[in-house]
Amino acid sequence: MSLKVFVDTEFTNFVDTHLISIGMAAASGEEFYAEVPYPLDNCSEFVREVVIPLLGRVPNAFCPIDDLYMKITSWLKIIRPHDEDVDICFDYQTDWDLFSVALDGRVPAWCRPCMVSRNINELLRYEFHKKNKLPEHHALYDAQANRYAYRERLSIST
Repeated sequence: MSLKVFVDTEFTNFVDTHLISIGMAAASGEEFYAEVPYPLDNCSEFVREVVIPLLGRVPNAFCPIDDLYMKITSWLKIIRPHDEDVDICFDYQTDWDLFSVALDGRVPAWCRPCMVSRNINELLRYEFHKKNKLPEHHALYDAQANRYAYRERLSIST
């Protein structure tokens, strides 16, 4: 069994996508969060109104884009149990794409992409945000919510 790490990203817009922030919440409890420089002119109105005001809530989160690869891979190596594979769990393809971009395309072979949108209970996601008084559209809070709301689905063989 491999460690599951839930990743979420915030980004400028759906057309010319640039990373703004990345949050990761491991099933084992560890968390990672970084905010990177982004082109404000590329941000959609939604991002300007909803996402940007949520930045700066996590101390020491700012990270130059050139340092992101080292910070993420170092964190993943620290939390990785006994040289096992790590499932990088995402509920939206762009999250995986931007995770890959954050790693400059050098995703370690032991990091496996894992689409989990079918395994996220939306009511539990909502409950997490409500119960913890944390807004949606913040990469770390959304990664935490996905970790909380994730449920394995048993495959039924016939």
